[in-house]
Amino acid sequence: MAIDKEKIEYHIREILKALGEDPDREGLVETPERVARMYEEVFEGIQYTNHEIAQMFGKTFSSPDKENRQSAVVMRDISVFSYCEHHMALMYDMTVNVAYIPDGKVLGLSKIARICDMAAKRLQLQERLGEDIAEIISEAAGTKDVGVLITGSHSCMTARGIRNVPARTTTTTFYGKFADDEKLQKLVL
Repeated sequence: MAIDKEKIEYHIREILKALGEDPDREGLVETPERVARMYEEVFEGIQYTNHEIAQMFGKTFSSPDKENRQSAVVMRDISVFSYCEHHMALMYDMTVNVAYIPDGKVLGLSKIARICDMAAKRLQLQERLGEDIAEIISEAAGTKDVGVLITGSHSCMTARGIRNVPARTTTTTFYGKFADDEKLQKLVL
C-alpha cells in the first residue's frame, strides 16, 4: 500500500491547528508537505513484508567455506533509527549487530545493512525490530542460525515522561544455533 501523502498533509495541518498554531504563518506554510515527504521516507518499510525485504536484498554469493566449518559472518555497529509505535517517538542512536552462520551462501555485506535499515523504517518496537531483522536475514541468507543485538535510545523515555536521558535499551534475538550456544551469542554481544 502506498503512503498517502495528501492525507498526511491534511492531518498535519489539522494537528498544527489543534496545537494552537497558525498553519498559514511563514515558518509553517510548507510544514505539512515537508512532514508528508519525511514520513514517506522514514516509513518506507511499512510498504513491504519481511519476505519482500528478503527478496529485495537477498543478493548472495557462494560461501567460500568449502569445508563447511560453520564459520560465522558478523557485522557490527549498523546505524539505524526507527519510530516507536506507542508514541510515534524517535528511537535513535541505535546500533545493530548481526551474525549468521552461512549455509552454502553468504549475503552481500551492504545487503545486511540495507535489511536492517528497511526493517527499521516502520512503526516499531525494538524487540520486534530484532525479530524482523533475524527473520529477514534468515530467509535472505538461507540459514536458520542468526543472532541480532540492538542497542538504542528512545525519545519516549529521554524527551518526555521520565526524561531519563542516559537510558539505553538493549534487545537480543537468537535463532537456530545462536539460541543455545553462548560462544555464538558472544559474537553478537
